[in-house]
Amino acid sequence: MTRLLATTAAVLAAAAVGIATYAAVAGGDGKTVVRQVTVSAGEPTASTTPLSVTSVYNRASKGVVEITATAGSQGFGSQGQRSQGSGFVYDAAGHVITNQHVVEGADSLSVRLWNGATYKATLVGSDASTDLAVLKIDAPSSVIHPLALTDSSAVQVGQAVVAIGSPFGLEETVTSGIVSALHREMTAPNNFTITDSIQTDAAINHGNSGGPLLDLNGKVIGVTAQIESDSGGNDGVGFAIPSNTVKSIASQLISNGDVKHAYLGVAIATTPGGVRLTEVRPGTPAENAGLETGDVITAIDGQAIGNASALTSAIDAKRPGDAVELTYKRGGDAKTATVKLAERPS
Repeated sequence: MTRLLATTAAVLAAAAVGIATYAAVAGGDGKTVVRQVTVSAGEPTASTTPLSVTSVYNRASKGVVEITATAGSQGFGSQGQRSQGSGFVYDAAGHVITNQHVVEGADSLSVRLWNGATYKATLVGSDASTDLAVLKIDAPSSVIHPLALTDSSAVQVGQAVVAIGSPFGLEETVTSGIVSALHREMTAPNNFTITDSIQTDAAINHGNSGGPLLDLNGKVIGVTAQIESDSGGNDGVGFAIPSNTVKSIASQLISNGDVKHAYLGVAIATTPGGVRLTEVRPGTPAENAGLETGDVITAIDGQAIGNASALTSAIDAKRPGDAVELTYKRGGDAKTATVKLAERPS
């Protein structure tokens, strides 16, 4: 079972004794699915002298924040729901990255910085399809310490990583481990797929949601989001949204306040020689272009497609309204179809 990692606690009336309970925040049945995807390895990272975990912490910890999201609260003494997660400062303008599931449904948001100061935050935008959100705080430049993102396509299995966040509300907690696998697929809060997710054995727990996963140069390679766990706690299998996805989504949210994803309208599975369409949904671009369940897609715009993750990534790289040429096989015959992609439904 995989779990989203925000920490939740009931906000009781002022006269009552506060009792915090920690639980996963998830939509639907509270379960998400992580799939293994086989793809070619990325290029090695540039050769640099790695830092110690202590040095990474000293370099990056001032950029890590704790986020509190309150929903249903209408003033002192009223009841409401409070969720707590992590995040990090993205730029000098005071933008903060976190998970969408940390801030979903919140009436008010606050960000606690490294020096203990807390600032009211506004939601710039969020994207349930990638489980990312951008907040904005108005804080002095002297206390704003942005973290740099690095190229997640260069991350390698076995490389050392460091996670910083607020598990169970314990701010400024650091854990370390390795990248234990690459190219995993996570299910986002709205049930779409987050591709190329990074798997790590660094200890990740509830409250780590939205915090950075760092390389030994102190740069962000991903945003921690989910764990695989039967117990509900850390079992040594955590997942992070890759930094390349973070960069793309954050730039769109900051510029436009939202993200528009391209949509083909199929369910897919990897099969020898390509990607089989296990479902073609009614009224979608795929159906309109004549695609049928059982067709096997072998290329998009002339580029070979070997697995489901590659097709998903190729569509994700497009925008609604773009036209793509799909090469596919049906009953042994090779065919092509030009598909005008739509906007992904919520």
